[in-house]
Amino acid sequence: MTKKKDSDPTRELRESANKIWLAGLGALATAEEEGSRLFRNLVDRGKSFESKTRGQVDKAGDVARDAKEKASSAFGRLGDEVDERITAAIHRLGVPTRDEIASLTSRIEELTAKIEKLKKG
Repeated sequence: MTKKKDSDPTRELRESANKIWLAGLGALATAEEEGSRLFRNLVDRGKSFESKTRGQVDKAGDVARDAKEKASSAFGRLGDEVDERITAAIHRLGVPTRDEIASLTSRIEELTAKIEKLKKG
């Protein structure tokens, strides 16, 4: 009788181990089947979502481009106005412009050349 008692726990242990093994294989097979189905479903939903949102993304891009152009134009006008105000302030202070300085430089060079000519002759 002791032999029967010893073999029952061993047999039960083997059966449990086999059931665990089979359950693991079943889980793997189910995961493979469900995973493939889930993947296909996700792809289908992604296609649907993409087609729904593509128009919204395009519209958002258009809005962003328009906003960028308007901002760029506004900054350009602001820059021009700042330049005009700075130029006006410089004139009020009596600071000569670049063109005025270039003209004076040219006249000084002409006068210098005439003076040098008079010194020689």
